[in-house]
Amino acid sequence: MNQLQIVSAYWQLAAQLLPVIVCTGIGIYWGLSKKDYPAEFVSNLAISIATPSLVFYTLVSTQLDNALLSKVALSAVLLIAIMALIASVILKILRLPVLFLLPCATFPNAGNLGLPMSQLAFGDDGLVIAVALFAIFSFVQHTLAVSVLVWANRRQASTEHVKRSFPYAVALMGTSAVILKAFAIPVPPPILNSAKLVGSLAVPMMLISLGYALSTIKQSSVGEGAKLALARMMTGFLSGLVLLSLLDLPELVGEVLVQQVLMPVAVVNYIYTQRFTPLGHTAASAVLISTVFFALMAPAVLWWSHVGVHLFYQWLN
Repeated sequence: MNQLQIVSAYWQLAAQLLPVIVCTGIGIYWGLSKKDYPAEFVSNLAISIATPSLVFYTLVSTQLDNALLSKVALSAVLLIAIMALIASVILKILRLPVLFLLPCATFPNAGNLGLPMSQLAFGDDGLVIAVALFAIFSFVQHTLAVSVLVWANRRQASTEHVKRSFPYAVALMGTSAVILKAFAIPVPPPILNSAKLVGSLAVPMMLISLGYALSTIKQSSVGEGAKLALARMMTGFLSGLVLLSLLDLPELVGEVLVQQVLMPVAVVNYIYTQRFTPLGHTAASAVLISTVFFALMAPAVLWWSHVGVHLFYQWLN
């Protein structure tokens, strides 16, 4: 990818960010207008109904073959472990609560931002790899990562509350989708279409809630949010280098993986952090700051995922 292509991809990426800005802006307007916002209702709807439907539809409808999914899945699982380890160390150094903020620092926005980014940079071949990576990230993020937050919060919430709050529907729908995909069991179109429609509510609701949270954010949370955003970006950069050093991956796969882990804090991490911990404002700040930083540094990310990774491979060999 030459400099002209990078600049062109950057402007296309800016267009992809417009829906994110619009939805977030609605939430900010709502908060600044001092209107009532049913945060509890929206959070429950997003976590218990919309997100499970989105996970189910994404995993079942993907056209990726099981062989490719298995290869990328191995890399993705190892990558999650590497990111979690690096993020834990960085959060500890920055004196941030490790367990409460570990998912935010670990999981990048590999969905509504990472997928279009990979297609712009690497075309359809890159998008296929990114979709497989997103499927694994999404499954772990909505199951294991949430259980970490629930476990960390066990002393601040009653056992009964934690049991009601844990999104069992996500784990159930995700597991069901994996089984259906593995055994090539077809899903009736009415069920698939229903999951698609309900799942499409997840991201807009999360973004509107994020905007509302930003409008009511405490000034003291901005500094902590900046630290968390820094932790996410450093985790992504370092984990990409570690993965390339450990696994002998095809260059295109390595480029896509490196690009995806450099994405900002995922919006869904804010929803879960706000729901299960007292650090929702910190997570909201981190989403905003890391996304703005990524938007400004997108040309550098595009360059690194192409030229930088190629040079790194040459250095390894």
